Amino acid sequence: LPKFPCARPVPQLTPLLSMAAEKVTSLGKDWHRPCLRCEKCNKTLTSGGHAEHDGKPYCNHPCYAALFGPKGGCLWWARGGAQGAQGS
Repeated sequence: LPKFPCARPVPQLTPLLSMAAEKVTSLGKDWHRPCLRCEKCNKTLTSGGHAEHDGKPYCNHPCYAALFGPKGGCLWWARGGAQGAQGS
């Protein structure tokens, strides 16, 4: 049987039962809907409504932004932002 990224087999069920195990496609793979989760906080994600890093899904906010987004932007602006950078 083909496998989803979570390693559970793709269901070979009747149409009524397979609706409960609906698949979503994301990151080039098919997932069980409840198995598409953020790597950091484990929140259930929707196809196309999340970020990716190294082939793993992350919720856009707060996890992806905190882990991989720009660092220290608020502190930079608090210290004079563009004016401080131009004067350096």
